Amino acid sequence: MRFSSLFLKKSEKNTPAAREKCGKRAGILGIALNILLAAGKIAFGALSGAVSVVADGLNNLTDCGSNVVSVVGFKMSGKPADKEHPFGHRRAESVSALVIAVVILAVAVELAVQSAESIFSHEKAAFSYGLVAVLGISVLIKLFMFFMNRALYGEFSAETFKATATDSLSDAIATAAVLASLFVSRYTGAELDGYMGIAVAIFIAFSGFSILRETVSRLLGKAADAETVKKLKGQICSFAGVHGLHDMTIHDYGGGKLYATAHVEVDARMTLTAAHDLADQIEKAVGADTGIALTVHIDPLVLDDPAVNRLREETEMAVSEIDPSFTVHDFRVVGGKEHANLVFDVAVPFDCRLSDEEALARIEERIALMNENLGVIATIERQNMV
Repeated sequence: MRFSSLFLKKSEKNTPAAREKCGKRAGILGIALNILLAAGKIAFGALSGAVSVVADGLNNLTDCGSNVVSVVGFKMSGKPADKEHPFGHRRAESVSALVIAVVILAVAVELAVQSAESIFSHEKAAFSYGLVAVLGISVLIKLFMFFMNRALYGEFSAETFKATATDSLSDAIATAAVLASLFVSRYTGAELDGYMGIAVAIFIAFSGFSILRETVSRLLGKAADAETVKKLKGQICSFAGVHGLHDMTIHDYGGGKLYATAHVEVDARMTLTAAHDLADQIEKAVGADTGIALTVHIDPLVLDDPAVNRLREETEMAVSEIDPSFTVHDFRVVGGKEHANLVFDVAVPFDCRLSDEEALARIEERIALMNENLGVIATIERQNMV
């Protein structure tokens, strides 16, 4: 089932406008459902003296605030680019997810405090089938919200949907645990209300921390997934005239909007006009196929000089002997017959244990063995190697 059909017409496609509309309407539905759940739980919980049920109702009430934040976030993310924000406002979705995570953590702390107070006061909760019915319906509604938001995340890749889905599943499990504790207390006499409240608080806190960690990582500039990088590299290298690719960087501005830059190596004999035309073709093809806004930087590569080609091959071999993951690019030879400098960049993975200085020293030592009259002017570049 496509849950987006609950909020969009069949003719509406996966566009920024449809994304915004679906996000706002899903958020409004969440507000309405959470208000109903909060009212029922707080009322029945207060009458029965079940602190875990009242706390669970307050959790639903704060979910309403989270839904309001998500609606505002989708509204802001749908705004077009402007003078102050030339890349658009789609990261507002990440900000919304961040606020939701903070609210979840705050609820977890409050729930833990109330549960601890219940344990020390030795209060006993009264069992009622009305309370059981409210909790049972709550579990079903929260599971529906989980599946709905998870499906919407799959369709639109909006972080707010993912955060709301995680929160809904946490609520469903928490409420189910409270429901189970009521039956255990009724038939065994063991008063588990406060202890179950603390357990639920820990579980909710874990969910909130997971959302917080993922969202902060995205806002700090998390690397693109390996599949996206691999696909983009393959498409660029498939063009005739492309001899290599390096220094590719992908920036995620939220909402599936990606910007990328790449250095593409071509034959140095290619005219400036031809090189520009090739770069233009690559950028347009990638944009049409993936939606990624790509900027290509052309790097000329000398391919018809046997001496340069030999030195390049020897340098690549020397560098790979230090670490097979090291790659050489932007290679050129500067100088005369008596003495020459090899100028090049070396891509080094982030997880390499060698420092930049250590890697450079080993490269210089290794190339000195090739020819003592060769100097090295190398630049170490830390990259994700895919």
